[in-house]
Amino acid sequence: MRKILLAACMAAPLMALSLSAAAADAVGRWKTIDSDTGKAKSIVEITRNAEGVYSGRIVEILHSDRGPNPACDKCKDDRRNKPIKGMEIIRGMKADGGGKYAGGTILKPDEGKVYKSKMELIEGGAKLEVSGCIAFICKSQTWLRQ
Repeated sequence: MRKILLAACMAAPLMALSLSAAAADAVGRWKTIDSDTGKAKSIVEITRNAEGVYSGRIVEILHSDRGPNPACDKCKDDRRNKPIKGMEIIRGMKADGGGKYAGGTILKPDEGKVYKSKMELIEGGAKLEVSGCIAFICKSQTWLRQ
């Protein structure tokens, strides 16, 4: 009986650690905030496939200067003229350790441009800093977990 109790006491901190690590993952819904205006723009849902690759799709548009259901008319790839709602904007992202993600791309639908991207969980996973870069010029946004 003592051995079982001792094993349970030793396992409790490990279980708590694994639960907090699971909570600190980019998977989930995120409110995007425009870094120029400070306005909420959309809700992006980030998922992870069986190979551990992350992608993000716009599931709700909160604010658009082009009406309630805009299309990506400036896109130059397979997303050209498709509705932005439901569109995959994050592709090919992989965990880089410690709440960091890299190796993927992000689409800025209003520009139709695709940028190399990286992401980092901050504030214990409550926020996600998302950066898009061309060469050495990067622009970041902070998204809020929903």
